[in-house]
Formats: sequence, structure tokens, C-alpha cells
Amino acid sequence: MRHPYLPPPYPPPPERSAELRRRFTEEARSERPDLSALCLLIGAEADGSLDEAGIDAAQLELDRLAGELPYRPGGPHAWAEAVQRLLGGRYDFHGTPADYDRLESSLLHEVLRRRRGLPILLSVVWLEVARRAGAPVYGVALPGHFVVGFGAAEEQVLADPFDGGRLLTGADAEMLVVGATGAPLDASMLEPAAPLEVVQRILNNIRAWASARPERSDVALWAVELALLVPAHPARLRYERGQLLVQRGEFASGAQELEYYADLIEVVDESTALQARQQAHTARAMLN
Repeated sequence: MRHPYLPPPYPPPPERSAELRRRFTEEARSERPDLSALCLLIGAEADGSLDEAGIDAAQLELDRLAGELPYRPGGPHAWAEAVQRLLGGRYDFHGTPADYDRLESSLLHEVLRRRRGLPILLSVVWLEVARRAGAPVYGVALPGHFVVGFGAAEEQVLADPFDGGRLLTGADAEMLVVGATGAPLDASMLEPAAPLEVVQRILNNIRAWASARPERSDVALWAVELALLVPAHPARLRYERGQLLVQRGEFASGAQELEYYADLIEVVDESTALQARQQAHTARAMLN
């Protein structure tokens, strides 16, 4: 569905979007959610040109890259170096500051095509390629900068896909965290991130991108609606969706969402619930 005033990617038609969301919900609620599948469904919701053949091609590319890794190269350090040589070296996957300004940097199929992206999407490429090859790999959600880890805690090796897979020392990781938060690195920050945590963080990034561009409230809305399909999502997303609907002129549905949010939080935060109800009342008044 093209918009005469907005640049691509253009969203899929409503019936395609409904099917993508059904599949996203099913995958997110499965016993072992597939990270690459969820990321590609996000991509298809953002980009109507990503059809089933395109989704399959992206999965096949991850398989192909995994097939180029050496067979059991050794321990965590050897795995990290092997993936770095392949993805950061031979295929030149890395990030640049300009990637933060592009929606495509949060879409897996585009990151595979351009070999550029945000830290978390480049990390998804590292994770999915290395996992397919049998590596002991997982995401590490450092504050402000996503990286990947190889091996158990006592022998953990960290790599930064945004920097071409550069292996990080403890001091490097400390500097990343201090630079992002001003606080020191805590051991809990180095624990593996679950697939759904990764997905929520990707959707958070998309919403942050859209919030800086008021004309792209369409992107903010689908991103918050996908986030609401992830189990155990924050209640605050309901409030965000209500505000977006009102902003887009959908006053009745926006007011309904704000009232639903107020009902959810009234027991724990009466003043915020009252504020949401007042906003809903104001939205309904816009209908007159």
C-alpha cells in the first residue's frame, strides 16, 4: 500500500498484515520461539515487498553462511574468531553511525542484503549463523549496545558485530556499559538474552526510530501492536497504543485503549489511571 508522501518501505495490505500477525503470535507463544522467523515477520510487517519467497531466501542465506563456517573449530574463542573472519571479514557485515537513521537497519532481510544494521540486528545475524553451525552462542543485551557471547560464563568470549565482530576484553565491555549508562558493568548484564527479549528490544528500537519522526506514526503503531503480541509485555504498551491512535485521529479506538490501560493499572497506580481516563475523555470529546 503506497503512500504518496512517504518513502519506502511500504506496508503490506491489511489481509497480509493480519496473516503475518497471526504467525508472529503463534511463533512468539511457541515453546521455543525462532528468533530469525520472528525477525523476518517483523520485516514483512514493515515492508510489503517481502513476500514468502523473500522470507525463505533470507533463511536460506543464513543457512548458506553457516555452511561456510569450519566444522567445530574449537572452544568459545575459536568459534568467535571463526564467525568474525566469515561475517566481519569475508562478508564485511558491520555497522556505521548512519545506520541508526535508517528503518532498514532494524529489518533482518535488509541487514542481510546491505550487510549493515544496528548492533542488535547484526547480532541476530551472528547468532543465527553461528547457531546453525553448532556454536555455543547467545545474545548479550548490554545497556545501549547489543553484543554476542560464546561459551559458558566461566569461559565467555564476547564479540561486537557492529564493529565487525571484534572480540571484546572485560575492559571493552565495561567501557561500553559505562559509556551508555554511566554505571559500572554488572555480571547480570552478561547473561544470555532470551529470543523474546531480543524481539522486544528490536521493536523498542523501531518505536524509538518512529517517535523521532512524527510523520511515521504508522510505523510506531505497527511496532507497538506487534510488541503487544509478545507474551508478558509491559502494560505501558497499551497506553502508548492509545496515544498513537489518538494522534492518528482514531479517537474512539484510542480512547477505548486508554480506558483499558487505566483499568489494568488502577490498583497499583491510581493517579496514572486517572490521567489516562482524562486523556480518553478528551479524545472522545474530539468526536463531537
